[in-house]
Amino acid sequence: MPRPRSLSLTDVATAALAVIDRDGLAGFAMRAVAVELGMGTMSLYRYVSDRAQLEALVVDLVLADVEMTPPRSTWQRQLTALATRMRNAIAAHPEVGSLLVIHRQSSVNSLRWGESVVTVMADAGFSPARRVVALRCLMGYVIGSMQLDHHGPLAGTGTDVIAAQGNFPVLAETARHGRRMSAEEEFRRGLDVVLRGLSDEP
Repeated sequence: MPRPRSLSLTDVATAALAVIDRDGLAGFAMRAVAVELGMGTMSLYRYVSDRAQLEALVVDLVLADVEMTPPRSTWQRQLTALATRMRNAIAAHPEVGSLLVIHRQSSVNSLRWGESVVTVMADAGFSPARRVVALRCLMGYVIGSMQLDHHGPLAGTGTDVIAAQGNFPVLAETARHGRRMSAEEEFRRGLDVVLRGLSDEP
């Protein structure tokens, strides 16, 4: 009988990500990942202790290629670069955005991103208390914008429905304008608003 092939944690995370990309989080289960790897479910537990560990590995995999060193520039442009890199990584695998929220403290690469962000803030003179608020605002905006773009993009049917509303004329006018805005412009302009707010935070 042939000996079972040995897998790396990256192999396992890659299989799990393939399941999530294909079937969404609703179809993500240990059994589905085991099938993707061509093994029994119990064999998967040779590599990970539970689903939570596997989810954190998936987040790590998605963020693995994110450049964590900010460009030499103002702190606003440095944070813009770091936030945009995070957005782009998750945008390629949008279902992982929800896992990032859950595993931001257990994913090594998520922690590396957070370290880069707060280092920029510290170098810019942000106090520890100010960094707490700023980091959560920035992460909330990045994750929230990715979720909105995935589940309710401006170019989607939801905007068309709002644009046709007769009982909410100002909202309808706003939605009609929103249909002409790209996801990239929406993200960039929203991020500019957040960063201006962080500039004013005492």
